[in-house]
Amino acid sequence: MPVFDLSFLNKEQKEAVQRTDGAVLVLAGAGTGKTRVLTSRIAYIISEGLATIDEILAVTFTNRAAKEMQERTISMLARSGDTISAGETFWIGTFHSLALRMIRPLHEKYRRTSNFSIIDADDQLRIIKKIMLERSIDDKKYTTKQMAYYINRWKDQCRDPEETTQMAKKFSAEEVASKIYRPYQDSLESLDAVDFGDILKISIETFKYNPETLSRYQEKFKYIMVDEYQDTNVAQYMWLRLLSMSHGNICCVGDDDQSIYGWRGADVGNILKFEHDFKNATIIRLGQNYRSTKNIVRAASGLISNNSMRMDKEFWTDDEAGLPILVKALPNPILEAVFITSAVEDRRRKGISFSDMSILVRVAAQTRAFEERFLTVGIPYVVIGGTKFYERKEVKDAVAYLRLAANQDDNMAFERVVNLPKRGIGPSMLNKFFELSRSENISLFAAARRYVNDMATSVVGAKLVAFLDAVDNWHTEIEGLLPHKLMQKILIDSRYIKMLEDSKAIEDESRLETLNELVNALREFETVRGFLDHVGLVLDNSDSANSDRVTISTIHAAKGLEYHTVFIPGFEEAIMPHQRSVAENGAIGIEEERRLCYVALTRAKKEAYITYCSRRNMYGDYGQSHYISPSRFLHDLPKDGVRIL
Repeated sequence: MPVFDLSFLNKEQKEAVQRTDGAVLVLAGAGTGKTRVLTSRIAYIISEGLATIDEILAVTFTNRAAKEMQERTISMLARSGDTISAGETFWIGTFHSLALRMIRPLHEKYRRTSNFSIIDADDQLRIIKKIMLERSIDDKKYTTKQMAYYINRWKDQCRDPEETTQMAKKFSAEEVASKIYRPYQDSLESLDAVDFGDILKISIETFKYNPETLSRYQEKFKYIMVDEYQDTNVAQYMWLRLLSMSHGNICCVGDDDQSIYGWRGADVGNILKFEHDFKNATIIRLGQNYRSTKNIVRAASGLISNNSMRMDKEFWTDDEAGLPILVKALPNPILEAVFITSAVEDRRRKGISFSDMSILVRVAAQTRAFEERFLTVGIPYVVIGGTKFYERKEVKDAVAYLRLAANQDDNMAFERVVNLPKRGIGPSMLNKFFELSRSENISLFAAARRYVNDMATSVVGAKLVAFLDAVDNWHTEIEGLLPHKLMQKILIDSRYIKMLEDSKAIEDESRLETLNELVNALREFETVRGFLDHVGLVLDNSDSANSDRVTISTIHAAKGLEYHTVFIPGFEEAIMPHQRSVAENGAIGIEEERRLCYVALTRAKKEAYITYCSRRNMYGDYGQSHYISPSRFLHDLPKDGVRIL
């Protein structure tokens, strides 16, 4: 039988594969071959007869990564003459998929049937809403999404309802959520269901209170391997600790410098305290980068070295020096988009495909200027980690309001916004409008105006009258107000902005930023009709059939990807680092923002551009242009290998 070939690995990678006993942390910097190490380690353990495939637990964060790991393991084993025996099953998957496999046969221990359901986010919100109605909790003051956020976060921290009632801050949304938590759990039990957060929490509780069950799985899995360990939360950490306690054979691969998901519960402390948590742990550092040029590696290393909360490591490459990191200051975001578009066209003329170039933004609202410019010059693009700007819900809502102000006979616009924010206009009342509209051959707006005369004294009637009067007012002001001023007025008068500001959902904060960018877009038009015609053409200009497209992505969504050329716009204070992260988390927030910069830079293989503007319109002042300072992170970049244009 052939010996398992490890000749394709470097010294540190080979050590990570062959160090099979005890706790091992593989610090794998960007582009250092962590997936190769993980799959080689699984194949090596099987080839050496240390364990069978179903005695290895390999945990990832995405189904795509799990599938890739499984396919690469099978391929490696085949090359060495090994095969997977019939009846053996892979235990390679996400935390939740693997935990679910463990707990479903044990359903009686947590009072469920074998066919229990897993509810989605929408179902969760419906259950919470029902509980809030039963308890007369004002869902305008405390939103269902806000309540779900606290409950989900507590489950990620393995906190029981009784514990949260003791720890919640008095007279706060958190306290309200703590009172909903127990009835919410009771509702799930009565529905024979669990939610996503329950899966790991139930698994941990089952292990804690049923030692024989835990012992069975500890004996079954001789080796445990974990990908992206820096992204684990409290529950994931506890689950891994329990499963590995008996033998201690756990290998975690990760990079503390790429921990960028603190906002969703990831705790970088899990990887930083690995040596403390796992006895006699071995730390193996993979420092050789196989992706990027020397200048990119040098810049990324110099940047991230300014973080204090990180493990010591060296990051290097044998690749050529390559082009310097190019830094360019622009007067405003429009000219920033023009500059980057010209650079994209230049790269394309030099033979680099569109699909090997990416624009990485800190906030989704930044994509608008690039989308507009690409459409103007005919560059195909795709948006990753979000929806195209004019297809986002909040933009379509705002544009519908503007359409209705311009044309009160626009029935589709009326139907979209008449109850947004909620004004008590339910489906039955809307059907009345439709009936009257059809019978009288009039618009829905006119039908609502007639219908409301019979109910003007009711609360709903008063709200509807206020809405109709506001539309009339906006219509009369179209000629007198600049388009962006009218849009600002509509967003305020309609209370759409107030609705988002009152919401505590994280996604609604980004929607406010997107609406600010929409107001900025309107500054470029002299008339409302000109803007609406432009939007219609943009939405009709789809190039989905073309696979050679520039990627526009948030940095969060780009983790794990790589491109020949990367552009990082908006390298300014308030964007990079983001003002909310700094305000809410101080020094910790700044370090995570610096890690985001590091991740963005290390997506580049050959070329990286950094741009920033001297003026930008910030949302808090309703689109007013402000001078803005370059990002503090520019000073972290080493002068060697960086060129100012």
